[in-house]
Amino acid sequence: MRKKERYEKVIAWFQENVPVAETELHYNNPYELLIAVILSAQCTDKRVNMITPPLYKDFPTPEALAATTPEVVFEYIRSVSYPNNKAKHLVGMAKMLVNDFQSQVPDNLEDLIKLPGVGRKTANVIQSVVFNKAAMAVDTHVFRVSHRIGLVPDSCTTPFSVEKELIKNIPEELIPIAHHWLILHGRYVCQARTPKCATCGLQMMCKYFCNTYKVTKEESKAKNK
Repeated sequence: MRKKERYEKVIAWFQENVPVAETELHYNNPYELLIAVILSAQCTDKRVNMITPPLYKDFPTPEALAATTPEVVFEYIRSVSYPNNKAKHLVGMAKMLVNDFQSQVPDNLEDLIKLPGVGRKTANVIQSVVFNKAAMAVDTHVFRVSHRIGLVPDSCTTPFSVEKELIKNIPEELIPIAHHWLILHGRYVCQARTPKCATCGLQMMCKYFCNTYKVTKEESKAKNK
């Protein structure tokens, strides 16, 4: 299957079967989402959602968070991965929002990645989810699923190379939702150790499935009509 055809069929399947796809992190405003995404690095959304309500309640503004200390924040987030570093990042992020950005979350990559604890992936999540920009955040799920389905070649060995390939081939207006399609597919279907190939609706469009189960080109074409 040619790359263009694979993209078209995969996108069409998601549009029909997953018309609504959005972040599973709980938040009420851009500031809260920024906190949640920083905390979610190498940690599950489920765990983050468990600990953020008290954090949001006690530090409802960047000013409130900037006025506290990492030691205080640590007690709220101690059950997430790398709590010491993340506590420092959250307080530093809040201080920079207050001092440099009038307490507003920036809407562009260049400013977002200046914030402590914010790398390219986190910045792209904020751009996509909050500002609906055509930014593709590549986490472990997106990286794995993109390779397995065959949306990106094996030569894409870094998150940035995967990001560029996906953005090049997915229509700009669909990139924000496509980010969630791939994440949710990786989280619940195309899992790392035990992908649920038997029940996956993308079987005949998926390079991994066709190679693993020896699906011929003729069979794939017939079932993809």
